[in-house]
Amino acid sequence: MTDWVLPFLCGLGASVISAWGVGGGTLLLLIMTLFLGVDQRTAQGINLLFFLPAAFSALVCHTKNGYLDKPTLKTAVPAALIAALAGAWISNAVDVEILRKPFGVYLLLSGVGLVWPRGKSEQ
Repeated sequence: MTDWVLPFLCGLGASVISAWGVGGGTLLLLIMTLFLGVDQRTAQGINLLFFLPAAFSALVCHTKNGYLDKPTLKTAVPAALIAALAGAWISNAVDVEILRKPFGVYLLLSGVGLVWPRGKSEQ
């Protein structure tokens, strides 16, 4: 019965952090792979499923408040779909061990970017 408590608490914590705009899905991914023994591909799939409600909610709110730049969406969405399909194909074609290192480097660089943000640009 207690097998679900830790994953539930991790998901709840990541949800709260994500609601604050911090990127709780990435933290959830790290917890699943490092502490819960979840395979990286499975963890990334769960992370994507975790992201969908947040993305949908943001899309609804931004649409309602008029923050969507429709011309940019028309060019960005097709490119994003192609990139997502290519990434999915690559992730299934390449061994998980090969994917771990570049993903780890990405997470480290993301963390460094959060700790040492660039200076504020003039507006």
